[in-house]
Amino acid sequence: MFHWLTERRRAHLLETPFPDAWRAYLGANVAAYMQLPPEQQERLRALTQVFVAEKHCEGAGGLEVTDEMRVTIAGTACLMILARDHDLFADVESIVIYPHAVIARQPQWMTYNTLTPRRDEQPVLGLAQRGGAVVLAWDDVARGARHPHDGRNLVIHELAHKIDFLDGSADGTPPLDAAGRRAWAAAFEPAFQRHVARAERGERSFLRDYAITNEAEYFACATEVFFEKPAELREDLPEVYAQLVAFFGVDPAGPGGPPVAPDVHTHQAP
Repeated sequence: MFHWLTERRRAHLLETPFPDAWRAYLGANVAAYMQLPPEQQERLRALTQVFVAEKHCEGAGGLEVTDEMRVTIAGTACLMILARDHDLFADVESIVIYPHAVIARQPQWMTYNTLTPRRDEQPVLGLAQRGGAVVLAWDDVARGARHPHDGRNLVIHELAHKIDFLDGSADGTPPLDAAGRRAWAAAFEPAFQRHVARAERGERSFLRDYAITNEAEYFACATEVFFEKPAELREDLPEVYAQLVAFFGVDPAGPGGPPVAPDVHTHQAP
């Protein structure tokens, strides 16, 4: 019954035309939007409209949140659910936006995207809390959204953490059934360990070394690159790429990046 009421409310919401100003924000600030075929642009607009309506955004550090900020964040986030559903963002209820990086401490239930190596207090660009708010630095959000091929996207990174939380732990594995978890581990664990070994030898890897902070960060960093540099990720880490294609239901390195039938073996979070 609850799902039916949610879908009915969303359908009613989408009866309102997508504002022209919002379309301009997507075109100017979400560079990936302009690279989508028309039917996927339409899908992204609909997803964005629902995201803006359902997720609460508030400013901090003196920042006044504008529609441009809401739409930019929503449009970027919804690239992740072009072939999925809003349920993937079930742990995202509120988003706190700062004008720039903030100093914060890290309890165990938080994951941070940091400017510097970890220490007790450090400047952070974003953080995700299980069951709590997502915190984003607007200047980095805008920079990441406007440059779709640099492999860095703060919104995608932090929302990957929120997806990771759905099964109750930040372990670098999204909600999957037993078979899906085995396939995921068979791809991600060796890739993670190879990266660790290269870092210990002073060698560079395709993913930035921040990814090997822990398995949760590896998933978040890989997800950023999956949406921003998919062809390179497919070449360097084909098994990881294949698992991300199966989970998100899109193949961004394919011709035009069309959605594919997702094979996610998901279960509902408790």
